[in-house]
Amino acid sequence: MTLTPIASNHAVDDDPRRYEHLSTIRLEDPDAVARAAKARRRHPGVKAGRQNFIVAADHPARGALAVGNDPVAMADRRQLLDRLQIALANPAVDGVLASPDIMDDLLLLGALDGKLVFGSMNRGGLAGLVNEFDDRFTGHTAAALEALGADGGKMLTRICLGDPDTVATLEATARAIDSLAERKLIAMVEPFLSVRDNGRVRNDLSTNAVIKSIAIAEGLGSTSAYTWMKLPVVAEMERVMAATTMPTVLLGGDPDGTQDEVFATWEAALALPGVQGLTVGRTLLYPADGDVAGAVASAASLLHHTTDIPEN
Repeated sequence: MTLTPIASNHAVDDDPRRYEHLSTIRLEDPDAVARAAKARRRHPGVKAGRQNFIVAADHPARGALAVGNDPVAMADRRQLLDRLQIALANPAVDGVLASPDIMDDLLLLGALDGKLVFGSMNRGGLAGLVNEFDDRFTGHTAAALEALGADGGKMLTRICLGDPDTVATLEATARAIDSLAERKLIAMVEPFLSVRDNGRVRNDLSTNAVIKSIAIAEGLGSTSAYTWMKLPVVAEMERVMAATTMPTVLLGGDPDGTQDEVFATWEAALALPGVQGLTVGRTLLYPADGDVAGAVASAASLLHHTTDIPEN
């Protein structure tokens, strides 16, 4: 059983049993996930000249449920699936970046047909954990992503010069990059220089810090042939993009500014050489005005498409 992807906010069903069939499938027919993955029509592939729009949905697996001032905004899985289906129903959205649990739900819902699929690989550095920088690979493996017919895997790579756990994270990231490359799958690396600030992990979003994180991250693994960067939009993005020759997608984070201000920064960054598109989650799935479809459409309008995607 599948649900038709929701086309707009007005079509959202608030029936608390609307996803009960997913529990039934998982109970009685867990192999349905693998069958859905095998039957899924693949995306025709990434192309230079056509920026990609990927929706991120891997935050809950790291215990990061907050959006803005709401500490549990992403806790309701039914609402999250509603919002993801709204986003994925827009034909301008190329795909999803998700943890295994959300990926499996979306496969069973038939929401990933023709989409790019990126799995989230390391979710062990839980938000607030005493050893948060020991960011273990507890999610998708390269072998699992290959079996799913995914396009690649993403790894959060926080580099804290004052924390010895960073070494293990870098080593594990390098191994994951190699494992993906062996299978000709994209390694989407999301680097930050990070610090502990009053007991909490904070990413340094200064221009020089982002540039340094790129220099470290793009040297991980025995090959960079399949490596992409996933980078924040910060000041002096021209300097940031001059630091790498790797395809780069922009992340949204949990911004402080208004939607118009955030979109303006994305638009400027999307015009730079090497930027392959957006990989954004909370900003679009939980917009301040609640209009997911509108936020997604507005973000899609910022992308540059000078090359058509061929028909399958």
